[in-house]
Order: sequence, then structure tokens, then C-alpha cells
Amino acid sequence: MSRSHRDEGPDRLYVITSGRSGGADEALDSVTLIVAESAPSPGMQSEHAAILELCASPVAVVEVAAHLRLPVAVVRILLTDLIDTGRVTARHPASAPTWAYPLASPDVLEKVLVALHKL
Repeated sequence: MSRSHRDEGPDRLYVITSGRSGGADEALDSVTLIVAESAPSPGMQSEHAAILELCASPVAVVEVAAHLRLPVAVVRILLTDLIDTGRVTARHPASAPTWAYPLASPDVLEKVLVALHKL
């Protein structure tokens, strides 16, 4: 039976992150997809190896945290380590189009409108 991080003392989380509480990539939000770029190597921290195995196909940050049963903040620190070494890549979700940054430029939309009128 695996234990939840809530059942453990803070010392394990301190050890997992090497005492870091910050330094995580701020761009990693809960829905950022993580993809492994390499296989785990011998001697690697067990949590890093578990992330690489789990992320053979794209997995969201929040899902990684759920599978590892670790807080998202801790997982973000571990993922930043792996991103910095090139072992994983992060695929950030595309922003929704806004008036300031529309999905298509006004020129393209005008050409579509003209083409529709010609039909």
C-alpha cells in the first residue's frame, strides 16, 4: 500500500527536492504537458526515473503529481531539474484567442469573407 504525502513528514519532501522550496519553472502550470526525451539512467533519483517512465507519452503536470502522490509544487521542482538537463520537454497549452491576439489576422478573415460573398 502506498502512502500519501499527507501521511509522511515534511522531511521526505525536503530530501526529494534537495531542500529547495522554490526555483521551479514558473511557466509550468497544472495543464502543461510533459514528454520524456530519454529513458531513466542508472543511479538517477527514483522520482526522476518515475517521471521519465510515466511521460513516455504526453502527461499533464497535475497527472504526474497524482501518479507520484506528491504535491504539485514538489513535482514542478523535479520537472524543472529534468527540463534543465534536457531529459523532458514541456508543451505549454496554447492561449485562447483574444481581440488583442486573434486566431487569424484581420487580413485573412477579410479574404475569407470576400470568398464567402463570391459563393
